[in-house]
Amino acid sequence: MYNKISFMNEFLKEFKDRGYFYQCTDESNLSKKLDNEGIKGYIGFDCTAQSLHVGSLLQIMCLRLLQKYGHRPIVLLGGGTTRIGDPSGKDKTRKILSEEEIESNIKNIEIILKKFLITDNKNVAPIFVNNYTWLKNLNYIDFLRDIGKHFTINKMLSFDSVKLRLDREQSLSYMEFNYMILQAYDFLELNRTENCLLQIGGSDQWGNIVNGVDLIKRYSSKEVYGLTTELITLASGSKMGKTENGAIWLDKKLLSVFDYWQFWRNTDDRDVVKFLKMFTDLNLEKINQISKDDINQQKIELANQTTAMLHGKDAALEAEEIAKHSFSENSSGESLPDLKIDKSNIDRDIINLISIIENNLSKSEIRRLIKSNGVKINNKTVTDENFLITHELIKKNHFIKLSIGKKRHYKIVV
Repeated sequence: MYNKISFMNEFLKEFKDRGYFYQCTDESNLSKKLDNEGIKGYIGFDCTAQSLHVGSLLQIMCLRLLQKYGHRPIVLLGGGTTRIGDPSGKDKTRKILSEEEIESNIKNIEIILKKFLITDNKNVAPIFVNNYTWLKNLNYIDFLRDIGKHFTINKMLSFDSVKLRLDREQSLSYMEFNYMILQAYDFLELNRTENCLLQIGGSDQWGNIVNGVDLIKRYSSKEVYGLTTELITLASGSKMGKTENGAIWLDKKLLSVFDYWQFWRNTDDRDVVKFLKMFTDLNLEKINQISKDDINQQKIELANQTTAMLHGKDAALEAEEIAKHSFSENSSGESLPDLKIDKSNIDRDIINLISIIENNLSKSEIRRLIKSNGVKINNKTVTDENFLITHELIKKNHFIKLSIGKKRHYKIVV
């Protein structure tokens, strides 16, 4: 339900209608501010990997929505804070990357984000900043005197990111403990240099965001706002962005266009309409119409829309065509993306081969699949768990099509 406010800005209304909204520091005044002027709002992304994955996609959609309503997003790439690590939701200290790794990650992530955002309109084009540019030169004594005095240990210990680690008796380094102060300082710096008035983040960032809002108020008496999104929970109970086979990356060098399309095509029936609202630009009336279609058609629409947003419309349609041809009972699998395996893994029985490809499956689970006719080689059911995958078998067509269940199909090449 919406909070009862006398006036609601269109950006906030759609933010809620699409299921993004969780909390806001001052919704009524933010609504008025958004309606009266174009503002700048920021979201921070740590650069711990060479790509973002779909777990970051909701935040990217928030940046798109800001642009839609004439506001300008600031993308903070955490070159400085990545060197420390956000303790929020973590059980242990994160691995610290080298400066070269972090800089490489920043460049790659910026390229990915530009695929989602409008870059050719100067009024809403994203501003990319790296917090290392201001954090690297901080004077420790001055920082403690000017910024540290606004934080109390009592309050810092009350935040979930700290409290949960301590309650579990898991170590929390002094370095990580300072993360929330540095994030608050980022907001202060962006407010001073860019007149940034809004920070958006996941609900697990609420404490860090409130710290920034409070710091700016104490430091300069300016009014700024914090807005958080729901943490996405799947109907299956698993975490968004993670699958049995690893993360769903937003970089086709790490995950093929086809596999990205297939991830969305395999969405749980119960999540399809929710994801159409959250992860596509389709208007809500159109989504309501689509929700009356056959569930498989809804999933194809979701897969096409999400894939087109990242990889382009042509790539999305091509992935759909590959799926149509490859998943039919009689297809050869020629159009499936290659799954390359080392030649040392040939001349193995079917169970060992599948356990290499799908390392989440135990050998007993694979045996049960075989017994229930759930495994096929080149569209022929495998009934013998000792069936050998030989060089001769692959040599005939230069590949084999391996089907595991109804949804997992692989073109295996050596």
